[in-house]
Amino acid sequence: MQQRWPDRIWIVRHGESAGNVARDAAHAAGHTHIDIAERDVDVPLSPLGERQAAAVGRWFSEKPASERPDVVLTSPYRRAEATARLIREAGGVADPLLGYVADERLREKEFGVLDRLTRDGITQLHPDQAEFRRLLGKFYHRPPGGESWCDVILRLRSALDTVSLHYGGRRVLVVGHQVVVLCLRYLIEGLTEDEILAIDREGDVANCAVTEYAFDPSRGSSGKLVLQRYNFVAPLTRAGAPVTAEPDATGAPR
Repeated sequence: MQQRWPDRIWIVRHGESAGNVARDAAHAAGHTHIDIAERDVDVPLSPLGERQAAAVGRWFSEKPASERPDVVLTSPYRRAEATARLIREAGGVADPLLGYVADERLREKEFGVLDRLTRDGITQLHPDQAEFRRLLGKFYHRPPGGESWCDVILRLRSALDTVSLHYGGRRVLVVGHQVVVLCLRYLIEGLTEDEILAIDREGDVANCAVTEYAFDPSRGSSGKLVLQRYNFVAPLTRAGAPVTAEPDATGAPR
């Protein structure tokens, strides 16, 4: 039987962005809004985020070429594409001429009317949405014009179908966002709502942290992807790049 899944999948959250920095400043000052000029899709990496991406690229580069990613899929958001490019430029892929595929299904969760608001801003300006989220939980709550975790999962199911259809036996690097990392874990491991939210409560996914799966042909009738590591930040600490784990600039609760 032809192998359906890649031999390896690495899922990397983008490096620290300028929006992460702006979000921290807004919270520290008690503001209701996060001060960023760009659309969320256009927010760039911070200088630290660039260091983090290069550090992960160097970690991949230490592997033999036959063990590095030979497929790169990325969110089309500027901070994710820049992370993918810097990983490649640091020698982190099998072929230095390897391009990457920008896939809109890997984009950040959309926050709708809550975009650019801090927690205080949501409570003050949209108290009804704060209450809906409390009642429904983050997994099912969909703000007006935005997405729930279930909505993100729906598009990621399609993205994983594409991976299984086109990249069986390959080594795939996915660059995305915090919620994307968590929702891919939910899908790949067949987790429940309670299980993935328990993982989420353990702490934020760090910028440029690595989550890795390996294909085990002995699992089940047709093999299975098995988690090897999650929220792995050793490539950053080894390179002296500070570890950051701020939620994205939208500020709204994930």
